[in-house]
Amino acid sequence: MTGAGAGGAPKGVRTASLGTLFLTVFLDLLGFGLVIPFLPGLARDLGASDFVATLPGAVYSLMQFLFIPVWGRLSDRVGRRPVLLWSIAASAVGMAILGFGSSLAWLFVARIWSGIATANIAVAQAYIADVTTPETRARGMGMIGMAFGFGFIFGPAMGGILSRYPVPGLAQVGALPALVASALSTLNLLLALRTLPESLPREKRGQSVRRAVPLDLGAFRAAVQVPGVGIAVATNFFVILWFAGMEQTFRLFTEDVFGMTAAATGVIFAVVGVVGAGVQGGLVGKLARRFGEARLVIAGPLVLAVSFALLGASPIFGPAARVVLYAAAGLIAFGNGIVQPTLPAYVSRRAPPTEQGLALGTLQSASALGRVVGPAVGGVLYSTFSSHAPYTFGAVGLLCAAVLAAARLPD
Repeated sequence: MTGAGAGGAPKGVRTASLGTLFLTVFLDLLGFGLVIPFLPGLARDLGASDFVATLPGAVYSLMQFLFIPVWGRLSDRVGRRPVLLWSIAASAVGMAILGFGSSLAWLFVARIWSGIATANIAVAQAYIADVTTPETRARGMGMIGMAFGFGFIFGPAMGGILSRYPVPGLAQVGALPALVASALSTLNLLLALRTLPESLPREKRGQSVRRAVPLDLGAFRAAVQVPGVGIAVATNFFVILWFAGMEQTFRLFTEDVFGMTAAATGVIFAVVGVVGAGVQGGLVGKLARRFGEARLVIAGPLVLAVSFALLGASPIFGPAARVVLYAAAGLIAFGNGIVQPTLPAYVSRRAPPTEQGLALGTLQSASALGRVVGPAVGGVLYSTFSSHAPYTFGAVGLLCAAVLAAARLPD
């Protein structure tokens, strides 16, 4: 593709810079995934109760909720490149703190810092919007989704393996994967310094008067007042809420109902990651060109609703229960792979060029809030009602999200 893109990006920003952008998001999610196998156990080793041991993940998502719109709006004012470079460098620092920290307090400092640092997804999406045309935007957003998928495929597996090996002089579990993640972010920073040009032309910077601060309700109202954006943000919140609740209870479900080991459950997560990456990296662009983003925003939650219902009902299938379990997991990956790249593509098409970071930041803040609330909702349903309650309630909630999008989302 030659010439300037939809956002007036200079020639030559696409090939190397999009590869660097893919690597940036991939390493963010790889670092997030690396800590999943050992983080709660590390917190308990450092003196945390079981409840407190779940909080480092929550504060990470909370910081993303607060700072995603900050970096999105700041990138509208100063450009995408400096914000992305800062986030990469800060990610390296956050993982180093986690690797070297030797107390519960430092663990929380590391997760708070990393949550702030990696709240760059809206900036990455705005970069994609700058350098793609409306017709190819869903494919570009799919590339970001594919980076997410690969991060979740490789992160937990690498974290589990690396956490077995101690680092001389550091007694805590997980020091090696944290330091490896820090080193990878440092390499990514060096690469980005050379191959990530600015995508937002100087004449288009600073046209937004919104302040780059957390919880700017005026900015939120401005974003959701754009026709279609408010419904997209609400749809995104409910999809992420139920998906996060499923993620955090799925391991309990496979152990309690199917007697599966952690390794066997990890295989299912790997399958989900592969399917999701394949859908977002290749199929979603073709589907968007044929049906349009709005229809895919409706179809994604609908597919997820069916797959959640199938997941909750899987134990009743007797000898075929595990087959149904795998089928439901694959269908969940398919539905999520459809909706995740098309929502930001849709929002970026509806938002004016000077407000891309604002609109996409609001969308991703809804994602972060869903990741804060979802695990708690899933856990309450699982412990209060039954092992399949998070998925049955989730199916109903996702169906409502699909109906809302179908009724109120403009093409």
